[in-house]
Amino acid sequence: MTNIVDHSTVGLHGRATTAQPGTFHVYDTTLRDGAQQESMRLTVADKLRITGYLDELGVGWIEGGWPGANPNDTAFFAAAADELNLKNATLVAFGATRRAGVRAAEDPQVQALVDSLASTICLVAKSHRGHVERALRTTGEENLAMISDTVGFLVDQGRRVFLDCEHFFDGYRLDPDYALEVVRTASRAGAEVVVLCDTNGGMLPSWVHEIVSEVAKLEVPLGVHCHNDTGCAVANTLAAVDAGAIHVQGTINGYGERTGNADLIPVIANLELKYGWELLPEGRLAEATRISNAIAAVTNVVGSPRQPYVGASAFAHKAGLHASAIRIDPNLYQHIDPAVVGNGMRTLVSDMAGRANIQLKGSELGFDLSDRELAATVTGVVKEREARGYSYEAADASFALLLTEYVGERPAEAFTVDHWRIHSGADHTGRTVNEATVKLTANDETHLVVGEGNGPVNALDQALRRGLSMAYPRIADFELVDYKVRILDSTHGTDATTRVMIDTSDGERTWTTVGVGSNIIDASWEALVDSFRYGLLRA
Repeated sequence: MTNIVDHSTVGLHGRATTAQPGTFHVYDTTLRDGAQQESMRLTVADKLRITGYLDELGVGWIEGGWPGANPNDTAFFAAAADELNLKNATLVAFGATRRAGVRAAEDPQVQALVDSLASTICLVAKSHRGHVERALRTTGEENLAMISDTVGFLVDQGRRVFLDCEHFFDGYRLDPDYALEVVRTASRAGAEVVVLCDTNGGMLPSWVHEIVSEVAKLEVPLGVHCHNDTGCAVANTLAAVDAGAIHVQGTINGYGERTGNADLIPVIANLELKYGWELLPEGRLAEATRISNAIAAVTNVVGSPRQPYVGASAFAHKAGLHASAIRIDPNLYQHIDPAVVGNGMRTLVSDMAGRANIQLKGSELGFDLSDRELAATVTGVVKEREARGYSYEAADASFALLLTEYVGERPAEAFTVDHWRIHSGADHTGRTVNEATVKLTANDETHLVVGEGNGPVNALDQALRRGLSMAYPRIADFELVDYKVRILDSTHGTDATTRVMIDTSDGERTWTTVGVGSNIIDASWEALVDSFRYGLLRA
C-alpha cells in the first residue's frame, strides 16, 4: 500500500508544471541554515557525520556552510576535501556577493569561496530594494553590479553558481520590477538557478504560487527556499514547484532559525509519493526515518514525534474507532504504507482505547488477544489503571508486563522484593548522602543489599543492581537512559499523584516503564522494578 498518485504533469492548482524529475534539484541546507537554530552547536566532526547521512539519503546538494565567515566552516571544508567521498551529493559552499565598491576578484570573502574547493557555490544577494538601501547602504544599481560581478567571477573560476534572492517575495511585493531585474541579472551572469527566498517566512501558498508563476515567465531556472513562520513552509515549497520551480531547499527535521525551515523530508516524500517523481536513488526514501533520527542524535535536537512521515506518532493510532478500522484495512486511516519511509504503524493503549486497540497492541508485542472476552477484560483493566494515572501509550514494557498476568501461562517472577527503604541526610561535611536498602530474592537466594547514589532514585537503582547481579549478570548491560516525572494533580500540592516514566536500554533496544504513586519515590520504584523485570523477561 503506497497510495502513489501520479502528479507528474498536474500540480496542486490543476495546472501543468514545468518541473521534471530528471532535472530537479533536492538541496539540503541543514549544515548552514539549519545550524542557525537556537541552542544548536555543530562541531566539524558533527557536520562530517551529518553530511554522510545526507549523502546516504541521496539528496543532490549539501550546503556545508560559509567558508571564510567563521573558523568552524572553513575547517569543515578543509576536512571535507580530505575525508569525504560522496556518492550521491555535491558539496556546496555558501557565501555572499562582493562588498559594494570592491571588485569580486579582490574581495577576501569571495576568495574564501574559491579556496574552499567546493565545485558549486550558492551566493546570497539582496532582492528587496529596501534591504539594499537600508541594510547594504548602497544603490540598487550597485547591488546589481555586485551580483553580476560575483557570479561572473566564480563562473570564470570554473564554479557552478546558484543565487539565493534574500527576501525575494517581500521585495517583489514592494517593487516587482527591481526583484525581477535581480533574477535577470543573476541569470545573465551565469547563475544556473535563481532561488526565491521567503526569508521572513511570512508567505502563504497562494501568494507563493502567484509570484513564482510571474517570475517563471522570465524562463530562468528557479528554486525556492522557505521558512516556516506561518507554518506553511512545506506547502509554500510545493506551491512554488507547481508554479515551475525546479530546485527546492530545506533542512532535515525542519531545523532553522525562529520556527525553522521547510522540512526537507516531507517535501521529498510528497514529491515522490504523491507526485510520483523519483528524486532519490532507488530505495533511499525507505531510509528517511532512520536518517532523520540519526541526524537528530548528532544535533542533540530531538525531532517532533508528530513530524510527518518519520515522526514516532506519524502512524500511531489511539482512538478505538481508528484501530477497529485498521484491523480490517490499514488504508482506511493511513495515507501510505509506513514502511515506504522506513517507519511503522503503532497502536496506542490508553483510556480512549477500545478492544481493537488492545488486540492490535497485544499482537505487536507478541500476545494473542483474539479471544473477545479476554480482550474486553484487559481493556477494562487498562481503562481503570489509566484513570489512576498510568499511561501505557508510551510504556510498551509496562503494558507487556500487564499482559503477562492475563495471557497464557504466567512466567515465573525473575525476583521478588521483600522490602526497601531510603535514607537521605548529610554527613559531617554537609555532603548530601542517599542510601537505599533492598531485601530481595532471586534464584531462591535472598540478599540484603545497600546502594548509594547521587539521589534517592539512583541509590535504589544501585541497590537493586547489586542484589540482582549475583543471579543475573546481564543486569550490567541495563542502563537507565531517560527519566521523566509528571505531577498529575498539581492542585494537591506536595501530596499530588506522581507519574514516572523510565527508559532503559541493554545496548540493543530501549524499553519504557511507568510507575504511579503518591510521591516521586514510590512512582520511581515501581517504574524501576518493572524496567528490570521486563529486561530479564525479554532476555
